[in-house]
Amino acid sequence: MPTSIRLKPEVEDRLNRLVERTGRSKTYYLSQLIEQGLDQLEWENLVLQDATDIRAGRQATYSDAEARRILGLDA
Repeated sequence: MPTSIRLKPEVEDRLNRLVERTGRSKTYYLSQLIEQGLDQLEWENLVLQDATDIRAGRQATYSDAEARRILGLDA
C-alpha cells in the first residue's frame, strides 16, 4: 500500500546522507524504522494497558514471596 509522509528538511537530509553512504534505498530505511518503531509502540501500549489494569484491580499482582511459593522456589 503506497504511503506518503512529509519529513522535516533536516531529517530528510540525514536520511539522504545515510542512503548515499550505504547504497540502500530510502524505502529500505523507512520500512526498517516503521517496523522497529511499531514494535516499540506496541510494547509501550501493552505496558501502559497492564499498568492501567493493575491500578484498576483487573490484573492480579504477587509479592516476591508469593511468586517464589507459587513457582516452587522456596528453599
